[in-house]
Amino acid sequence: MRRGAPRQRLVLTVLLVVSCALVVLDSREDTAFVTDGARAAGEMVFTPVSAGVSAATSPVGDAYRALTAAPNARERIDELEERNRELTAELEARDLDEQRSAELEELLHLSGLGGYEIVPAQAVTRVDSQGFSDTITLDVGERDGIEPDMTVVNGDGLVGRVLRVGTKTATVLLLTDGASSVGARLEGASEMGIAHGTARSLDESSSIRFELLDADASVSSGERLVTMGSHGGTPFVPGVPVGTVKEVQDTPGALTRTAEVTPAVDIGSLNIVGVVVSEPERDPRDSVLPPKPDEDAAQAPRDDGAEDEE
Repeated sequence: MRRGAPRQRLVLTVLLVVSCALVVLDSREDTAFVTDGARAAGEMVFTPVSAGVSAATSPVGDAYRALTAAPNARERIDELEERNRELTAELEARDLDEQRSAELEELLHLSGLGGYEIVPAQAVTRVDSQGFSDTITLDVGERDGIEPDMTVVNGDGLVGRVLRVGTKTATVLLLTDGASSVGARLEGASEMGIAHGTARSLDESSSIRFELLDADASVSSGERLVTMGSHGGTPFVPGVPVGTVKEVQDTPGALTRTAEVTPAVDIGSLNIVGVVVSEPERDPRDSVLPPKPDEDAAQAPRDDGAEDEE
């Protein structure tokens, strides 16, 4: 560093002398050709440097211009965000409409199989209601022909029965409520019993307890239940899927046999339901039940590999 210091001072001195000379020459008209050459040489040397500095500082300039236009930009951003929220809501509504359409289609399929005349409705809310722990409110009522003790179903099976009716709404006691019970029978058999709800609050599980009237009756896991039906079709019409036996509870000496049943309907996700306003002309028996999984597999077409082997 010490050896380089005199050289640096020498370069600086030469540059100062040249600068002074150029200033003097530039002030004289007869030396314009000298200074013009010097300017051209300087432009050749410093123009690339200037361009590089401009490129480096361009983002800073752009940012400054963006900041100066911030009020309008903020308004535009707000408009875009609002439009984004609107589009998101439209997509969610479309998805919800598609879901409701699918549920309505399943509901109409069930009513067609059973010969039930129904009034479609939407489950508005699920609440505790006047001593009952598991009820829902529907957006249909007296003006729609709804009356107490009508059967309520969805595309999967039994939901419950109408408890109370207002002008525009109806309260439904769900099958899973501890105060609910319905006469049911085993699929493909005449063995009958009573299916009781077990829920004492909205937070409890939605299982059903099925008590066979005959203590010697045969029942096993996987068997399905349907409603026996009431006189005049109220409060329950016949043939509606109730649930599937999950576990059989044998109690020696008991007068009845008891089984735990999984409801056919997912009570926790009710949306589109149907109120049966007229009982079927005949008992549909087991025709409303969907095919069993093993039956679906047996009816499925064989793959190409099996055909090739033949």
